[in-house]
Amino acid sequence: MSDLNNTLLGQSTDYVDQYSPELLYPLPRKVKRDELGVSEQSLPFSGVDYWNSYELSWLSSSGKPQVAIAEFSFPCDSKNIIESKSFKLYLNSLNQTVFDSKEKLEKILVDDLSKVAESKVGVNIVPTGQALDINSGAEDRILIDDLELDSFQYEVDPTLLSNAKGGGVQEKLVSHLLKTNCPVTGQPDWASVLIDYSGEAISHEGLLRYIVSYRNHQDFHEQCVERIFMDIMAQCKPDRLTVYARYTRRGGLDINPLRSSESCYAGNTRLTRQ
Repeated sequence: MSDLNNTLLGQSTDYVDQYSPELLYPLPRKVKRDELGVSEQSLPFSGVDYWNSYELSWLSSSGKPQVAIAEFSFPCDSKNIIESKSFKLYLNSLNQTVFDSKEKLEKILVDDLSKVAESKVGVNIVPTGQALDINSGAEDRILIDDLELDSFQYEVDPTLLSNAKGGGVQEKLVSHLLKTNCPVTGQPDWASVLIDYSGEAISHEGLLRYIVSYRNHQDFHEQCVERIFMDIMAQCKPDRLTVYARYTRRGGLDINPLRSSESCYAGNTRLTRQ
């Protein structure tokens, strides 16, 4: 990440409030996927990164400020992710910019983000009167956080994962104890992680220890979820697996990567910490 130190991403920045798409900064997915041994020509998962912006604002043609929530969906096979600070700066550049309609703004967002991600990005601007669905994350799930354990470690170790006795199962698990750290700023990122699988039972104790082991890990949200997916597949060999992290917001944005062995999976549903 040394190259990023020479960009605006790690520096104090003046906030631009006139439309500036050049602020968007792409980061190739390939670099971290190479570390995991993941080929971009044959991804071992499908999925999407859901982003939500709670501070979207622009001016109507009369100059009246407009506010809304924006939902973004980036396909996991896009060439690039977008660095989150640059995304926030870009969205802030809309604040004093006039757009004739919500639909015109949506089109501009789709065009700009798709160009930088190098894949079609979905955009939905949601009026503030239409709140996104919220749930606790524990509905019909086993919460593993209450397990009585000690002697945790805080560096990622996939060997903490193992299968348990009990044969084949189908389980929906959740933990609210995922913490990772931004590789640019070092700031903590907090998340709930939802894990659905079928196959040989996975040890809940080992899984919880593994999730906690990310506590000092520095990586982008998307890359953390792909590492979790690949480690569970390698160590526990489930027949079916979905890993979905719902991160809390920073700067009005939350990022929610989902990776799955299935082609159908959950949508963009807020959890209580979001």
